[in-house]
Amino acid sequence: MRVDYAEPVRATAEADGAGLVPGDPGLRAAVLALGIGFRPDGPVPPHGCGTGASFPSLVRKAAEDGLLVGGRPLPHVLDSVLREADIFQVRRLQRSLIDVHDDHGIPLGGLARDLARGGLQDPRLPPLLVQEATQALVDHPDRAVDLFDLAVAAGADPDSLAAARAEAAAASGDLNTACRILDDYFAAHQDRVQDGTDASDPPDLTRAVRVSASVWAQRGMMSRAADVHRWAALRDPSASDPLAVVALVAAGDPDGARGIRADPSATGSPSLTQVAAMLLADGTLAGLSSSPRALPLLVRASDTLTASGRLLPSAESPAALAGVAAIMAGAPATARSVLTAALEGCQGKGGMRARLCLIAAWAAMLEDQLDEARALIAEARTADEDLVPRDEVLLCALQVGLARRTDDTAGLVHGWQRAHEALLHVSVDLFSLLPLGELVIAAARLRKAEVLEPYMEEAWALLGRLGEPALWTVPLRWCVVQAELLLERPDRLAPHAAALVSGAVDYPLAGTYAAAGGAWVRVLGGRFDPDAVEAAARGLAEVGHGWDGARLVGHASARAADRTDMVRLLACARDLRPIPRRSSTVQHTQAQPTSFSGTPAPAGRQAADPGPSRDGADPAGTPATTDAAQAAEPMGAFLTDREREIATFVVQGRTYREISETVFISPRTVEHHVARIRRRLGADTRSDLLARLRLLTQDTGAGAGIPMSP
Repeated sequence: MRVDYAEPVRATAEADGAGLVPGDPGLRAAVLALGIGFRPDGPVPPHGCGTGASFPSLVRKAAEDGLLVGGRPLPHVLDSVLREADIFQVRRLQRSLIDVHDDHGIPLGGLARDLARGGLQDPRLPPLLVQEATQALVDHPDRAVDLFDLAVAAGADPDSLAAARAEAAAASGDLNTACRILDDYFAAHQDRVQDGTDASDPPDLTRAVRVSASVWAQRGMMSRAADVHRWAALRDPSASDPLAVVALVAAGDPDGARGIRADPSATGSPSLTQVAAMLLADGTLAGLSSSPRALPLLVRASDTLTASGRLLPSAESPAALAGVAAIMAGAPATARSVLTAALEGCQGKGGMRARLCLIAAWAAMLEDQLDEARALIAEARTADEDLVPRDEVLLCALQVGLARRTDDTAGLVHGWQRAHEALLHVSVDLFSLLPLGELVIAAARLRKAEVLEPYMEEAWALLGRLGEPALWTVPLRWCVVQAELLLERPDRLAPHAAALVSGAVDYPLAGTYAAAGGAWVRVLGGRFDPDAVEAAARGLAEVGHGWDGARLVGHASARAADRTDMVRLLACARDLRPIPRRSSTVQHTQAQPTSFSGTPAPAGRQAADPGPSRDGADPAGTPATTDAAQAAEPMGAFLTDREREIATFVVQGRTYREISETVFISPRTVEHHVARIRRRLGADTRSDLLARLRLLTQDTGAGAGIPMSP
């Protein structure tokens, strides 16, 4: 084994040097110069050490006396020398160090940071520190915050760096620090205006406004973000910012957004970041019409910003907005493609990474890639342990969606409770409609719909001000249709159904949802065309809702009058979920517009809630995955994979019909599986069977949170 003899020598030297002050003035001066940044093998201090002895000889003497380790003073020795040193001598040596480097053309590098931390104010330091901070802003925003602060400490004008410091703080996820910096910045400007000392714009105003709007948006208060842009536009109408369009549209002010984008001054420079800003503005405005241009423009905005390698503070980042728009347009595969590229580039750095991961997780959830969705959620939490308010809402809605799709009743209740709390901290804006739609369905399942009514009223008012754009309105109507089917409220369902049917002429996705909604109504009424149901289900799958399509045909199969139709519909359900998604953009298929009218569900039946009713169906329901069955590993020695799955549902108290609708097999097949399970376990009665199955599953927690009935 190799012994490191240098380490005990250093430890002994540090102990001997504790509190030691060299008695020789020359040695003290040499130690001070070395502590400030001069090197034994580099340029010597221009004023020497004041004793006539050469700097190299004093350095050798200090090393012989045990005052140095590796050419640097021992910490305790340097502290003692600094305490006794004349501050004017220290500052003179520090400035001499900068002079020496300038004279020899040697970059200061890390010495600039050391000198600033040492309290030196010199006009040559701030530019170096600002340059280093700017380079670190994208990849290491935390480091950029420290460097900008050092630049201010070294003598930089705080106002001139306020916007940059706030951007760095926001990029690192520290919204509170960013707010405090901007508050001081705007307050100082307001004081100067009131005093009449300076009515001109504060430095770097456009950047400060962008960062402020971004911070307000992340806090879930988009209207405040829009107000910041309006304030800036009133101050200088000739300096319109295209990024203002994003905040104004999201807050429900389309006229103000169009007015800013129409201003020729909003074009700006041809830099990549400015082009990305203009594409983002154009894509946001295009989303207010039925034009298919919105998604391509937003995707190009994301690509351009990623190519720039820079940050673009905005109410919503290009990648996040492109991802949300793609999901709303029924193209989750496109969303994942855009977000993957952004996460690998500059947009996936700092405080924005968590949001991009959550939106990518949403797309993965729609594609039935539930494990990948959970992995992306975990990555988001790793990127930012304390999510900003709007991302907390998105996370809660994601957890609700995953619980709904995995038959996790306890998880659904817990997720809803967290979501309800998170909603108290945000207001409704255009980009929050995605999680709001999922929560509407969950609220209906849990009979908590009244809790979301104020938020829904706000959402419809917002969409009304925007002219009810199809991209954003149609998906929300589809969520409401599912919720109203669950709640058996045909009077409230009718307006949304009619809007989907009428909108199908100009927007194919509306036709897809209209066909699916009509099919659900007729299935629940007991009179339906199997061909129409299958077509509606496959239409849902083509726009990223394969899980919903599988539920539709699975429930229809249980009510099919003909066995051939039942088998065909079950095969369709198995085909749709899970289904491999193409990596290319999902193209909308023109679904034949259909009326929602049909035979109503029988009175008193819980037509679409599998929770309280054994005979109910859930158009937005909760299919089980094999996760629950795989959890019951102790049963592996006795049962096949399918039998473990069936056994888990039997323990949960499911009926044969409910199990058949969940795993897409016939009730008779379920009965055969249960009979084989009974024979394998040697159970004589149903009670004996349940007792044995509970014993096998109690250590795994299978069925936890779900009441077990005999």
